[in-house]
Amino acid sequence: MEEMLRVQDVHFRYDPEQPVWAVSGVSMDIKKGEFVAVLGANGCGKSTLAKHFNAILLPEKGTVLVEDIDTRTEEKLYDIRQKVGMVFQNPDNQIVATVVEEDVAFALENLGVPSPEIRTRIDEAMKLAGIYEKRDKAPHKLSGGQKQRVAIAGVIAMRPDCLVLDEATAMLDPSGRRSVMQTIRKLRASGITIVSITHYMEEAAQADRVLVMNSGRIVMEGTPEEIFAQTERLKRYHLDVPQAAELRDALEAEGLPAPRRIITPDAAADWLYELLKD
Repeated sequence: MEEMLRVQDVHFRYDPEQPVWAVSGVSMDIKKGEFVAVLGANGCGKSTLAKHFNAILLPEKGTVLVEDIDTRTEEKLYDIRQKVGMVFQNPDNQIVATVVEEDVAFALENLGVPSPEIRTRIDEAMKLAGIYEKRDKAPHKLSGGQKQRVAIAGVIAMRPDCLVLDEATAMLDPSGRRSVMQTIRKLRASGITIVSITHYMEEAAQADRVLVMNSGRIVMEGTPEEIFAQTERLKRYHLDVPQAAELRDALEAEGLPAPRRIITPDAAADWLYELLKD
């Protein structure tokens, strides 16, 4: 599988006069079509790392490659940001128009994309993001989850190969988070690479791969099942585990060992059903 992103020994600090690195010696690869979740406590460097993926930040040392393009190649900045789109925590900061479809079209119009193609792209993006039925509404009248899907539609109208979500569900209620995760699954199925910086373990449990950061470094890497089987280690990094994994651990503590693969409600329900049936 081809690499979408390659991070090689990246170091970054916001103040070169300070000895503490926000990102310290991180190396990682993300394949095309992968859904990767990045976890870590506040201040661990995960959002700082994410901003390197489309050259919002540039490494002080090391290299970030986007489909083999070095992010420090200034004349390639437009290409890099076409390939990697970002959605941030607060959708209000990314919404600029007074009507949903106008907001989704905004960047395309500024780039001079022909009108017929704009129409095609924004319709495709709004349908993929699940916001098409709200196309003629005012964004400020939408729910938080709907606003975030408008922001996602605006980014995917640019047809990026990779979508980076920097705590994009942090300000949403459970219903809003579910709707955004449904959109992410649709995008993943369409072949877009997804990198999700998140505090929510249930979201990370749906990823192909999970990275855990602490003090600017990647300290754990593996499938969700491998990561969430290590409950005590995660707690040392001030992280929770999915509720299904908490149930698994509670049952084990009561003398009823459950498979370590139980990290989602569906997996827990299936196992409990088989257990009770037997």
